[in-house]
Amino acid sequence: MKEKGVGEEVSVDERYTQWKSLVPVLYDWLANHNLVWPSLSCRWGPQFEQATYKNRQRLYLSEQTDGSVPNTLVIANCEVVKPRVAAAQHISQFNEEARSPFVKKFKTIIHPGEVNRIRELPQDSKIVATHTDSPDVLIWNVESQPNRQVALGANNSRPDLILTGHQDNAEFALAMCPSEPFVLSGGKDKSVVLWSIHDHMSTLAADQGDTKSPGSGGSNPKPSAEGPTVQARGIFQGHDDTVEDVQFCPSSAQEFCSVGDDSCLILWDARTGSSPAVKVEKAHKADLHCVDWNPHDVNYILTGSADNTVRMFDRRNLTSGGVGSPVHIFEGHSAAVLCVQWSPDKSSVFGSSAEDGILNIWDHEKVGKMADSAGRKAPKSPPGLFFRHAGHRDKVVDFHWNAADPWTIVSVSDDGSENTGGGGTLQIWRMIDLIYRPDDEVLNELEKFKSHLLTCS
Repeated sequence: MKEKGVGEEVSVDERYTQWKSLVPVLYDWLANHNLVWPSLSCRWGPQFEQATYKNRQRLYLSEQTDGSVPNTLVIANCEVVKPRVAAAQHISQFNEEARSPFVKKFKTIIHPGEVNRIRELPQDSKIVATHTDSPDVLIWNVESQPNRQVALGANNSRPDLILTGHQDNAEFALAMCPSEPFVLSGGKDKSVVLWSIHDHMSTLAADQGDTKSPGSGGSNPKPSAEGPTVQARGIFQGHDDTVEDVQFCPSSAQEFCSVGDDSCLILWDARTGSSPAVKVEKAHKADLHCVDWNPHDVNYILTGSADNTVRMFDRRNLTSGGVGSPVHIFEGHSAAVLCVQWSPDKSSVFGSSAEDGILNIWDHEKVGKMADSAGRKAPKSPPGLFFRHAGHRDKVVDFHWNAADPWTIVSVSDDGSENTGGGGTLQIWRMIDLIYRPDDEVLNELEKFKSHLLTCS
C-alpha cells in the first residue's frame, strides 16, 4: 500500500517506522492500546482521582463487532501520566499487539447495534448519548447502568432515555450543548433535530430502575431499544442530502450549525424558526464529514471534507446561497478528513484526523508566520501545521482533546484493511511542550539546560 504524503510518496510501514523512532523526541507521553474490535468513537469522561504522578479518568469507547458477539459501549479507567513524568525511553517501548496497562475496562454496556458516535453531556459527563444505525438517539447514565457480561450471554442494556424524531437512520451527526441539557442530531432524512432532556435529568441522575420515566413525551413506533422516549423540541429542514455532523454554538443553546453530503454548511437559530439562518451552498468541493465551533471565539467554525481539506470560516462573513469564502484552507491530508476539533486550551489551535491515518495539529495564527526570526524560510510544510501524529496505520476515525489535561489527546483508528490485519488501535498521547510553548520560553529553558550540562561536566 502506497500513500501520497506531504511532499513525497511513502508506504504506511515506512512512515510508521520513522514515526516510532521519533517517539522519544516528539512526545512527553504515549500509551498504545491494541483493540480486538475497531472503535468508531472515543471520548474522555470525568477525572475521578488525582495522584502525584498520574490522574485517573473515565474513557468512553465503542466496540464494533462482526456480529458474532454483541456490540458494546465500553467505560474504561485510564491512568493519565502527568506532564514531564514519563521517561523518554519508557514511552517508546510499547508492543503494537499488546493492551496498555494504562487502560482498563471498568464497565460494559451491551448496545443495541454498533456505536457510531459517543457524546458526553457537559453538565454531567457521566451521561452520554450514542448514535447507532437507527433513527433514535440513545441516552445512558454510564455510572448507574449495570455491568453486562458479554461472555455470559447477557441481553441488551436498557437506555435511560430514547430521543425520537428522525424519519430515517441517524448514524453520525450528534452533539451536546455546552450550556443547556440539549441534544442535537442529524441523519439520512436530511433534517437536524433538537431535544431538551431537562425534564428528565432527575431520572438520569438517579439509579436506573424498572419503571418508566414520569412525563416522558410521546412514543416511538419502532424503538431501537426498550426505554422511555422523549419527542423532539424542533426539526430543522434545509439540507438536500444526509447530515453528517452538527455542533452547538458555545455561547447559545439556540444557535447551531450542520454539514452534510450536499457540500453545505448551514447555521441555524431556533429563535427564528426551523429554516436556515445562513446556508453556504458550496462550503467545500465534496461531501462534508465534520464541523466544530470554536469555544474561545464563536466567530470561527471549522469544517472537514472528502476533498481532503479543512476550512475555517468566519460566520460574520457568511452569506446564504453563495460559495463560502473561508478564512483559510488547510491542506495537509491526502485523504478524506473525518474529524476536526478545536483545542480546549488555546483558541487558535485545532486538530484534524483523516482516512490517511494522520492526525494533524494546526495553529491558524502561524499561517504566514512560519519563517524563523533570522528570516530564513520555514521547512516545506502546509501553512499552520506544527505537529503530525503518525502513530496509526489506518484511518483515524475519531479523537478527543482532554479538557482536564488539555494537551493530551485520545485517538482511535479502524484498522480494518488487509494491510493492518483488522481490529483497531487506541492511542493516548501528549506532544512534548517544547513544540507548542512560546519560542522565548523554550530558548530560555534550553539555555538553562545547556548551562546545567556544562556545570555538571
